[in-house]
Amino acid sequence: MDSFKIGYFVGFSSCLSVTEGIFPVTHAVHTLLQVYFLWCHARDIIQSFKTLERFGVIHSVFTNLLLWTNGILAESKHQLNEHKERLITLGFGNISIELDDHAPLCNCTSTTLCSIFSQGIYYLYPFNIEYHILASTMLYVVWKNIGRKVEYLHPHKMPFKFQGKAIGTILGLVVFTTTIAVVVVYLIQIGRSKLKSELALIMFYLYAITILALMCAAGIVALLIYRLEDKSLDVSKNPARKLDADLLVGTASGSWLLSWGSILAIICAQSHPAYTWFNLPYSVLVIIEKYIQNLFIIESIHREHDKINDDIKTLRILTVSSGSNLSPTASYKEIYNETNGEFPSIFHGNSRPPENSSGCALEENINQSKIPVPPSSSDFSFTWRNFSVNSKRSILKNIAVFLFLCNLSLWIPQAFGCRPEYDNGLEETVFGFEPWIIVVNLAMPFSIFYRMHSAASLFEVSCKT
Repeated sequence: MDSFKIGYFVGFSSCLSVTEGIFPVTHAVHTLLQVYFLWCHARDIIQSFKTLERFGVIHSVFTNLLLWTNGILAESKHQLNEHKERLITLGFGNISIELDDHAPLCNCTSTTLCSIFSQGIYYLYPFNIEYHILASTMLYVVWKNIGRKVEYLHPHKMPFKFQGKAIGTILGLVVFTTTIAVVVVYLIQIGRSKLKSELALIMFYLYAITILALMCAAGIVALLIYRLEDKSLDVSKNPARKLDADLLVGTASGSWLLSWGSILAIICAQSHPAYTWFNLPYSVLVIIEKYIQNLFIIESIHREHDKINDDIKTLRILTVSSGSNLSPTASYKEIYNETNGEFPSIFHGNSRPPENSSGCALEENINQSKIPVPPSSSDFSFTWRNFSVNSKRSILKNIAVFLFLCNLSLWIPQAFGCRPEYDNGLEETVFGFEPWIIVVNLAMPFSIFYRMHSAASLFEVSCKT
């Protein structure tokens, strides 16, 4: 995005301030250095020069928050200009607010390039906004960890594997593809005419209601599985985990504010267009879905997951003592080999191994005279328990992947200008144009960040499950 801004400045350099060219250059250098620091040192726990480090890191946190706010304001100004044109198309001509777009007063040296740069900047703003809020949260965790005393633990990598997650991945990709198609149609149809705009709104509401209902159902199933499991929660202090939970609840309040505003507008409105009755279930489902998803994510990141892999092989322990009969002990560790499905073996015939001074004949006799042990009731019990646990884990993995892709899908419409809160015009009529626009501009950034942060948390859950 900074390169686009530099190109835009070069095109209008004759009438733009020098600071508008210096800022993107400085921002690009800051971004590169910060990405390097976070990539290489985000896991470090600083133990020296703690006062100086705390000052520097918290300064970086608020710098990123200011840059995030700057990006939101610039992107909101662009959205408001388009929003006014759409409202006029929908028939809300009584709303008359002139917005200054601060267009340069001179001509660009290359009109085509300047147009590309100008339009491209606004399509890149969502990524820039998400980067700064993500960087500020990571730096905040670094700041909280300064001087922290922890035991050294070997870093545990969480590779993402598609094994056992095919159903959730396929369903999520279907949702993702559908989302792109809906966003394209919405942006093309909205603002063309009143009829096309209303049809575009109805299409979006039907799509969103379907996705949110599926997400609610998936979250409820996951929570029921957790209730059936007997596992303790990890309540140890962890700044990163606590910040994740706080951000989920805090940023969800943005969507809840918009949804309650829409519900009140529907109740208080004197006239109700056709799309109003789709807006009502949509707003209710937004509130319910975020509540269920927050419960699922917060409980998932606080659960103690199995430290032993499923494919660990175990063998029955046989007690061998010289001068006594060889027999399976009554208390043995039950082990089932999932790889080849075989059970352990015992000696055939005389249970006493032949004595041999060299010790070599013992191994030969064992290999020649062993037979499989018939499966016992405990074998079947263990196999059933193992199958039940694996089935639950498989369901949770698919749910986590499905919700991960759904959150990415729901991030796209809001980030790229598909915002029915702007376009339906009902809330502006009830609350007034300026009050509602202020509410939307304050709440929408939190709603957008919630989807991206939820996706990151669900990706972590899918890797740990």
